[in-house]
Amino acid sequence: MAEISEKNKMIIEKIKKLRSSFKKLDIDGYVIPKNDEFFSEYSREDKLKFISNFSGSAGYAIILKNKNYLFVDGRYTIQAQKESGKNFKVVKLEKIINCKLFKNKVLGVDPKVFTSNQIKKFFVKNNRTKTISDTMTNKFFNYHQFSPKPFFSLNEKFTGENHKKKINRLVAWLKKVKSNYIFISAPENIAWLLNIRGHDNPNSPIPNCRLLVNDLGKVFLISKKTTANKLVSERKLTNNQIIDPSNFQKFLNKLKNGKVVIDKKSCSLFYEKIIEEKFNIIKEEDPIYHFKSIKNTVEIDGMIKSHLLDGVALTKFLYWIKKINKKNITEFQAQKKLESFRKLNKNYLYPSFDTIAGAGGNGAIVHYRANRVNSKKINKNDIFLCDSGGQYKYGTTDVTRTICFKKPSKNIRNIFTRVLKGHIAVVTSNLKTHYNGKLIDIRARKYLKESNLNYDHGTGHGVGFYLNVHEGPQAISKFNAVKICEGMILSNEPGYYKKGKFGIRIENLIFVSKIKKKLQFENLTLAPIEKDLINYDLLNDYEKDYLFRYHLEVYTKLSRFLNLKEKKWLMSFI
Repeated sequence: MAEISEKNKMIIEKIKKLRSSFKKLDIDGYVIPKNDEFFSEYSREDKLKFISNFSGSAGYAIILKNKNYLFVDGRYTIQAQKESGKNFKVVKLEKIINCKLFKNKVLGVDPKVFTSNQIKKFFVKNNRTKTISDTMTNKFFNYHQFSPKPFFSLNEKFTGENHKKKINRLVAWLKKVKSNYIFISAPENIAWLLNIRGHDNPNSPIPNCRLLVNDLGKVFLISKKTTANKLVSERKLTNNQIIDPSNFQKFLNKLKNGKVVIDKKSCSLFYEKIIEEKFNIIKEEDPIYHFKSIKNTVEIDGMIKSHLLDGVALTKFLYWIKKINKKNITEFQAQKKLESFRKLNKNYLYPSFDTIAGAGGNGAIVHYRANRVNSKKINKNDIFLCDSGGQYKYGTTDVTRTICFKKPSKNIRNIFTRVLKGHIAVVTSNLKTHYNGKLIDIRARKYLKESNLNYDHGTGHGVGFYLNVHEGPQAISKFNAVKICEGMILSNEPGYYKKGKFGIRIENLIFVSKIKKKLQFENLTLAPIEKDLINYDLLNDYEKDYLFRYHLEVYTKLSRFLNLKEKKWLMSFI
């Protein structure tokens, strides 16, 4: 409690310091988004957490002269209230659109961390925005300086396609939309196009940079030379193709006039203004989002291999925590133990996101984070939810398992089983009739809704190949109409959350394959699903058969990596 009180004091001081600048800047408030200037999900620079203590992956803080608001989506309302509620009024994100809480106010925004579309959507109708240079506000956000490491290339044997072929695909698209250039502002898309990776973000091998490509296939990397020099030595780029960000405007002025495509989701207002001084802008979705969503056979094979390694680690952990561990360990100790199993494999690099290890009521906080200091002991009556993943040399994993340590109530078993039925419904979807995420999402929620239950998050997100654990445009959600295509990878993770009591989620990664001209989902994730939480009376024969076949596959593929006791335990799931 003392630690929380100290954090609150620090937040109050930070807010006070920021407010002291309002008069000089001639603003009534200031907006702080989660994202950094590269719009990355995971960033070393997290101004939102700095000012509010909120650690979720999406949201906005709005600091007014006498009131603070934190806007988050349904995944994070419980978490936001717990982490920030003392100093912020927590409001559902959808209410930020044309919000009257700050009607007729002048809101300061950093043009480097907002797109023009965001500004128009959220803040234009009832109030005005004023762009404030980051040099004016960065003094309020004290960060440790990060020394960037050089970008590095991936071999074609891992990517399955060289960067020149990928650039040719992009050039063909540019000619189709009749544009002379495309400005690529999403680093993960540059990573895919050039087959490069970096060390600029935690959890994801993202190279923080931007790229300009012309209709002849010439590329110009907007980056510090210290991070890009290795690409020169590898002959992927020449020195004159690397443009220091401070020289970007001068560089543009030397180019021929024409049309430039910018991505409306990731091109900041700052860069949009610079580009439109010289060129005609076409606002389109960067086509690379779609290109990289469809994995080739080499990438799929790498993901299969990564999930085999990850499945071994997770299965060993599940056996350990259920059968070997006899102590009351904390959530933090559990997640460290899981990582120790992953580290046994030399191809494991680091987590693909911060592990969610929530016992009891903490499991109901969808993106809960345990730490060394503030971590609940896991007791035998708790339902324990563990959502984790790893970055491997040839793939990215993401998996959730919910387990119990003694026989739970019939109500909990019934809920878990309804989540499981939704999980099975997703992976066995007929992709001819259920051809997009919106239609599949309905199947996932069907059995929970029969009992008037539901969950606030999407059922599944796209996953990158040794890139971001969350990627679009594909997703399984209420609103996603993107067509499901061969080679796409998605998560399958229905759940249910009882505030203050427990959380349930079952998550596998799945990919789309084509067998005899028919599209179908196949599982990537290999790990047992908690049988002690299942009410088998609620499963039909088809679902029971699916569960048998899934666990048979898990045993067949993992058993050779397990010791005799682990094998025997895993065999009991068949």
